[in-house]
Amino acid sequence: MKLVVIAGPAGVGKGSLVKWIIANDPNFMLSVSATTRSPRPGEQDGVHYHFVTTERFEAGIAAGDFLEWAQVHNHNYYGTLKSELDRASELEKHLLLEIDLQGARQVQESHPEVISIFITPPSWEELERRLRNRATETESEIQTRLTTARRELEAANEFDFQLINDDLEFCAQEIIKIVKEAAND
Repeated sequence: MKLVVIAGPAGVGKGSLVKWIIANDPNFMLSVSATTRSPRPGEQDGVHYHFVTTERFEAGIAAGDFLEWAQVHNHNYYGTLKSELDRASELEKHLLLEIDLQGARQVQESHPEVISIFITPPSWEELERRLRNRATETESEIQTRLTTARRELEAANEFDFQLINDDLEFCAQEIIKIVKEAAND
């Protein structure tokens, strides 16, 4: 089992890449993150995220239940429960963590063997277009995400690999290839 961090700015397509990998390779599974944000339309608790209250999340932090966690955009908490590693190990699957830069740094520090992959957009204009086309955030939230994205893109060199998501299937196949090559070493 390999632990794999997939990070990059909001709107870059991390979720779409992970969905493609999960749908096309049975050796991978997604870590279901916990968050204090409200579900978006169609999201299910326990499938897309573990939706929890701020109080419950903070209790989990205090108890040491998280592999990584962060407060994102100065508002909501996101984090990966340590129990996700156990679940992946039991199922003998590579565990994909779709997380932000803060979380990725925490995982890289605590698990140096992690395979870290940073996803970049083909261009800044394409990233902004993707964020706007999601139609899930207000203009203020989009501007916050774009400000955060600039900072995140500057940190891309902290990762083992950088991939441009300009072709979803090709980029997903590259992630699979990287992980399988590492697993065979």
